[in-house]
Amino acid sequence: MRYLFTFLGLVAIIGGLVYVKYAQIASLIAMGEQMAVTGPPPQAVSTDVAGVQQWEASIPTVGTIASSKGVSISTEVAGVVSSISFTSGATVSKGAVLVQIDARVEKAQLASAVVRRDLALTTVKRTRQLAGSGAASASDLDADESASQSATAEIDVLRAQIARKTIRAPFSGKLGIREVDLGQYLNPGTVLTTLESVEGVYVDFDLPQQQKIATGMKVRVTVTGRTDFTGHGEVVAVDPKVDPVTRTSKLRATITNADDDFHPGMFVNVALLKNEQVDVVAVPATAIIYATYGDSVFVVEPVPEPAEGEQPSPAASATGPDGQPVMIARQQFVRLGERRGDYVAIVEGVTAGQQLVTEGAFKLRNNAAIYIDNTKVLTASIDPRPINR
Repeated sequence: MRYLFTFLGLVAIIGGLVYVKYAQIASLIAMGEQMAVTGPPPQAVSTDVAGVQQWEASIPTVGTIASSKGVSISTEVAGVVSSISFTSGATVSKGAVLVQIDARVEKAQLASAVVRRDLALTTVKRTRQLAGSGAASASDLDADESASQSATAEIDVLRAQIARKTIRAPFSGKLGIREVDLGQYLNPGTVLTTLESVEGVYVDFDLPQQQKIATGMKVRVTVTGRTDFTGHGEVVAVDPKVDPVTRTSKLRATITNADDDFHPGMFVNVALLKNEQVDVVAVPATAIIYATYGDSVFVVEPVPEPAEGEQPSPAASATGPDGQPVMIARQQFVRLGERRGDYVAIVEGVTAGQQLVTEGAFKLRNNAAIYIDNTKVLTASIDPRPINR
């Protein structure tokens, strides 16, 4: 009897546990079926209306600043640096002496050559007088004339060698960092510093082959994060050859550099201006959902009417916390255009007047139920100027 009671007690305990678990699973299944019918609860979002704005027609791209004249100054001959006449970052004029390489040997040879030339000139002068009186032959005169010319040419050679050891600025500009020190031995081709012209700078950039471009078109150049850096200029050269790899054309434009804002090598934003105003459908940038398979927005629409024979959607009769009817967010793929400030131009996919989700789109799926809450909506601006905190 004792074993029987024990067995019956175990059966009762196991049966109770099975019943509790069954009740829990049944409750979850019922809840899932109810959610499948009613759908997830509506999400709170902020919205804005896609509007038409007039934008200056332009073609945006990126470019690189290049100097109108820029060189790396190096030595042509070997030697030891005897003097340095510049400092890093200094502005110099054309012809200014930068570095002097030791030329004492050449100068001594030049002094000796000058003496030989003077002797040769005296000799040829005397021979001319003797040849005129018949005391010297024509061959003697030719030899002395040749010796005089050879001595003069030797002086020119030595002066050229000395001049090559005096390194000067080829044009006016601003020097870079000094790369040599006093007493340093230099091999031919050793870079001493760089020199960039201060007369102006260019911006080099590429545009797709589909764009209509021509010299004389105006450009605006800016630097990301520096609103005070703005340059204006015009296209001065268009490469006649299209790159066969990228299918782009290379362009060069001059830009103003009065305040020395742009330096060679800088990465800049370039806008090629078309001198006309165009109407664009613009939406706040926060409305765009960026993805690898395509950019999209969520368009706010009423809950659709059920088809014949279908049950109406539960969202059709639902309301938000403020009593407003629930809407749905339909995902719409779009083709984006240029960006200006907080706005992005929509080339295709959205028309003016459509209401779009601008905040909270990250938590939505296609045809998700939503309710609109614009009590704390962000304000978009075409020319935002955030406060630097």
